[in-house]
Formats: sequence, structure tokens, C-alpha cells
Amino acid sequence: MATAAKKAPSRAKSESRSKAPPKAPAPANFTKEQELSAYEAMLLIRRFEEKAGQLYGMGFIGGFCHLYIGQEAVVTGMQMAIIEGDQVITGYRDHGHMLSTGMSPRGVMAELTGRRGGYSKGKGGSMHMFSREKNFFGGHGIVGAQVSLGTGLAFSNRYRENKNISLVYFGDGASNQGQVYESFNMASLWKLPVIYVIENNRYAMGTAVSRSSAETVFSHRGLSFKIPGIQVDGMDVRAVNAAGAMAAEWCRSGEGPIILEMQTYRYRGHSMSDPAKYRSKDEVQKMRSERDPIEQVKARLIQKKWSSEEDLKAIDKKVRDIVAEAADFAQSDPEPDPSELWTDVTH
Repeated sequence: MATAAKKAPSRAKSESRSKAPPKAPAPANFTKEQELSAYEAMLLIRRFEEKAGQLYGMGFIGGFCHLYIGQEAVVTGMQMAIIEGDQVITGYRDHGHMLSTGMSPRGVMAELTGRRGGYSKGKGGSMHMFSREKNFFGGHGIVGAQVSLGTGLAFSNRYRENKNISLVYFGDGASNQGQVYESFNMASLWKLPVIYVIENNRYAMGTAVSRSSAETVFSHRGLSFKIPGIQVDGMDVRAVNAAGAMAAEWCRSGEGPIILEMQTYRYRGHSMSDPAKYRSKDEVQKMRSERDPIEQVKARLIQKKWSSEEDLKAIDKKVRDIVAEAADFAQSDPEPDPSELWTDVTH
């Protein structure tokens, strides 16, 4: 107990900061290799989610299914900014986060269809799967629950003095949950190494942020807890990457938590059962045609003559083949044995 007491974070350390609050950096200047890597990573998420939507419509995926189409730049840019051992945790719009950490498309898709080869043995479905190997600590169905858990991961890193950080993703809707602010208070008090990534996709379920949030600048949500925050263009993977790298350095240097408000957009409804009648088709189409994160990278690659249309079509075919194979596996893999009902359960 004495050792634990000595190692526990000290309140005194949190009372002053050695650095001025950070400002939003300019978008990263990607190399050809970084642009191609980001393009393929985002395209994998896009094609995977499109296929997941198809399988849901065909009845292979039950329960809830929340697609990430349109928001691919957020997880891709952030993942490019962190190092081995850093942890990721998120809510129920989680397939993109899993793929970005390197989890197998086969395993993720099989979990969506409730099969043995899924990451949670077919028992968690779309909203509840994990990979300790990839340091992905789950999608969570309870709104805001991951914020407290992710703050706990940061406490663990601080306690162990291992220089790792925790990435905690949540949305504009979850930002109004009380446990979020309890977590902010603890993280600031003990200067925990956590990046709170608020994915502001403009709609909390079916309600625009202007109707559900008194403070719509989510980067300000931590100010009363002395947590700095910046707004980021979440549709530009380079802007996300630059902000992520800056935030990671802030945390690793002992400055405590930071908030990144990713201004992004989801093209589909809140879930597969949402007709999204609360917004116009013109609004969605405008975002698709002018701000699509994948098309932005594609345009830069072609404009700089780093890739041709044929090169990018080849990448798309490669990705489609990966997703098709994952879907085939997810439809043919056996369902869990009924005895699995009694495993992995705490009493």
C-alpha cells in the first residue's frame, strides 16, 4: 500500500502548467507515402461500412448498426499520430476505429454477423467488440461510458509512467453526459495523458447540435476544468494528423488532458433504422461533393502526379476484394455454440 501511495498522482502537480495552451496547427504536409497510406486506410473503412450496410439490409446483421461513412479522416489521421502502446476507446459508431487500429476486417465483420470468428466470439455484435492485442478497448453502447473508462486507461498510463496516452472518442451528443465532466475533472486534477476526441458530426441522433447543446463550440467544454481545446477540420486527414501529433506531444510531456473537436459529418442516418428526415438531401450532397475526406486525398494525389486514376482504381479493387472476402467469411462462419452463453461472464 505504501508503494501505491507514493506512485499515485499528486494533486499538487496539477495546479500549474508549464506551457501556454496550444493553438490549432496548420495541416500536416504529407509525403506521397502518407497520402497513399491515408487514402487506402480511409477507403477500407468506407467500403467496409458500405458492405456492412448491405448485409444489414439483407438480414445478416441484427440489432443496431451505426455506420462511420463520412468521418473516416478522424480515426485515420489520429492513428497516424500515435505510437505503439497508446490505447483507443470509443462509443458504438466504432467499426472505423477498429479497422484503423489494425483489427482484421474478417474478425470485425464476423462479429457484426454474430459468428464464432468475431472479435467477441459473436456475442457482442456491432456495438461491443475489443482487441487487447491492438489496444482497442471497445465500442460501448452506453452513451458516454467510454469517457470514464478511457480516463481510467490514462490513469493507468500515468501510474505506470510508461509515456503512453489514451485516445477517447465520443460525439457531440455524448458531450452532454454528466460522467464526461466527472472524467474531465479527474483528468485535469491529476494531469492524465488523455486526448478527448469529440467527433462533432452535427447531429446527436436526430437532433442538431444547435437544438441540444447550449455551448456548441465543443472545444470549450473543458475550460472550467482548465483543459485546453482546439477545433479541427475533421474532413481533412492532414489537419487531423497535425492536431493529433500536437495533442499527443502535449500529453506525453506531462501537461495533462486536451480536447480536440473534430468538425466532421456523417452521410448516413444515426443508425440503420434512421431515415434522417431531420436534414435535407441537398445538405448531405453538398458535403459529399465539396468536403469528402477521401476525394480530397484522391484529388491531391492526382494533382501532384503522385498517382494516376488507374493506380487509385487498383487500390480500390484491392480494398473491395478484402471487404468481399471478409463479408463471405462473415456469412459462412458458424454461429457460436449455445454453451458460449456461459463463458466470459463475471459473477
